[in-house]
Amino acid sequence: MRHKSLDLNQVVTQALEDLKGQDIVTMDVTSLSNVMDTLIIVTGTSSRHVKSMANNVVVDVKAAGHIPLSVEGMETGDWVLVDLGDIVVHMMLEQSRRFYDLEKLWSMEPSARKENRDMGQE
Repeated sequence: MRHKSLDLNQVVTQALEDLKGQDIVTMDVTSLSNVMDTLIIVTGTSSRHVKSMANNVVVDVKAAGHIPLSVEGMETGDWVLVDLGDIVVHMMLEQSRRFYDLEKLWSMEPSARKENRDMGQE
């Protein structure tokens, strides 16, 4: 399944780059999750930009022969999630991205997340 995910990863990244997505980060989370392999996070400049990027990802992924499992957040556009199975894409406004800091959350080992939660830091 890994090879197929790499191709889909390229489709998603290109769709985001085509619409000038900012600070695109791709994270391999296979050691941290059994529900996905890759997490892609990108910043949009406005709600309209975030929604447009999400729509572009969905259109390009479908054109490549894949069906998104779900799309969440299109109503508000401050954070849109596209679930592609092995890949989950988060398109966010800058303030949402800073607040939720998914890169930091998903870069921590599970035991470190538990320790932070026990100490009230997560």
